[in-house]
Amino acid sequence: MTDYTTASFHARVRDTLSEIDTQGLTKPERVIASPQGPVITVAGREVLNFCANNYLGLAADPRVVQAGLDAQSRWGAGTASVRFICGTLEIHKELEAAIATYLGFEDAILFAAAFDANGGIFEPLFTEDDAIVSDSLNHASIIDGVRLCKARRYRFANSDMDELEARLKEAREGGARDIVIVTDGAFSMDGYIARLNDIRVLADRYQALIMVDDCHATGFLGPQGRGSFAHHGVKVDFVTGTFGKALGGAMGGFICASGEVVSLLKQRARPYLFSNALSPAVCGSSLEAIRIAGGEEGDDLRQRLFANAARFRTAMSGHGFDLLPGEHPIIPVMLGDARLAQDMAARMLELGVYVIGFSFPVVPRGQARIRTQMSAAHSFDHIDAAVDAFVTAGKELGVIA
Repeated sequence: MTDYTTASFHARVRDTLSEIDTQGLTKPERVIASPQGPVITVAGREVLNFCANNYLGLAADPRVVQAGLDAQSRWGAGTASVRFICGTLEIHKELEAAIATYLGFEDAILFAAAFDANGGIFEPLFTEDDAIVSDSLNHASIIDGVRLCKARRYRFANSDMDELEARLKEAREGGARDIVIVTDGAFSMDGYIARLNDIRVLADRYQALIMVDDCHATGFLGPQGRGSFAHHGVKVDFVTGTFGKALGGAMGGFICASGEVVSLLKQRARPYLFSNALSPAVCGSSLEAIRIAGGEEGDDLRQRLFANAARFRTAMSGHGFDLLPGEHPIIPVMLGDARLAQDMAARMLELGVYVIGFSFPVVPRGQARIRTQMSAAHSFDHIDAAVDAFVTAGKELGVIA
């Protein structure tokens, strides 16, 4: 006999899924049958890929792939343990040193994912005596990490320096011991780059620390691709980031900070203490990606990436599409309606271009979009073909005239 409570639960799940679908908010998974790259295989045919975080085009670079294979051959599939028990390999220390040196910090700590890095940084460092002042558009992982911490919480509107100063003044007058300003270096759904030069001024004025999540900046923003803070020429106290985007495209996160801060995090950060060590294959691939990104070849890749972004942005604007302003290779095509975003993404796939419609809860209601992302691996022919597909789909669906 079916238990009533169990039946009721499953009925509620079905109703929720039906409501999500009715609102046009269902997010389908399309299976890719090829390595990540500017051209991928989906549903048995090759299509142009304009929705990956593969900014430098290194995800399937033969050198990056081989470095991962070599590391796995030497160190095995994994440690079968957490770091402080018997899970720290020499290659983990090598990667920590490499990412810290690349970004200009004393030390770094590795995590299984960047989500874990943001989930693990706040609780060990800040208590109820402290204050966290967070940008309203910060990534979900930051929001969740802040929730795990007992520090007092303040929010300011995205990149609104007047409101940030008001919150800093409020926190300081409220007796906060330490204050940390927290922001994405580049906001993943909008492509906005944080105003870290202005944030630095306010941090100095109110004696606050700065933490930056640079997942969508490390490897390609600023000199040598060192990130959003390097882009603005300022120093920050903590940087969280990932090897899952520009730096190889695999997975894994990190925090760069002072040696003492990293030492404390290794004693207290729960995602570090209770998760298996990063796999050797990811470490090997990431090390090679850092080597490429930090050298002259990285400069060439970055130049190509931003040339692609400029070409796409100019062409799309010329055809009348509503784009969010900016210089980042994330270029959102604003549509507003969730169902329209899904329909347009589906039509684009039929036209040979793989993009994804983003809607609530990933973005606010009424701000549905197709977030396009450029890669250094795209050619100008790829860019032009994508624009042509957008024009065709946009006219058919009434997005442009």
